[in-house]
Amino acid sequence: MKNNLTVINTIENRIFLIRGQKVMIDRDLADLYGVETKKLNQAVKRNFERFPIEFMFKLTDSELSELVTNCDRFKSLKHSVSSPYAFTEHGIAMLSSVLNSKKAVAINIEIIKAFIRMKRYILEHKDLVLRIDELEQFLIQYAKETNIEIDKINKAIDLLMDRTKPVKIGFRD
Repeated sequence: MKNNLTVINTIENRIFLIRGQKVMIDRDLADLYGVETKKLNQAVKRNFERFPIEFMFKLTDSELSELVTNCDRFKSLKHSVSSPYAFTEHGIAMLSSVLNSKKAVAINIEIIKAFIRMKRYILEHKDLVLRIDELEQFLIQYAKETNIEIDKINKAIDLLMDRTKPVKIGFRD
């Protein structure tokens, strides 16, 4: 059970919100699958018709810069000549069909389960998200009326809810 918990936490810590979509970066996926990033991307390029823009996209320079700034494990990408690919949940599901190994299939199942857990958590706590959004709108209106700096309010809200990081789900050791 402990090994499975470690895999779940590892997966969920590698899911990012980019362009309003939950995605995983090619480098992280390659690491989970136990292959080189270059090999993963070669398999994708050989089957490019299976990966429309809804399944996979290349990060822009600004997205890459933000990723490098926020995640130490991507520091080596800072001066990279090519941007990494980001795979949506559907793109990750498609990866199992182009990576023909038992490990890829097993990891894909765990990744899809992680996405499902995140969706379920969001649905179960929808009222909390709505209340935070209402609070944010109230504070913005209050700031306009009283000339309080909106940046200070946004920083306070961000401390309450960091929208760029998925919520960790599960038990900890």
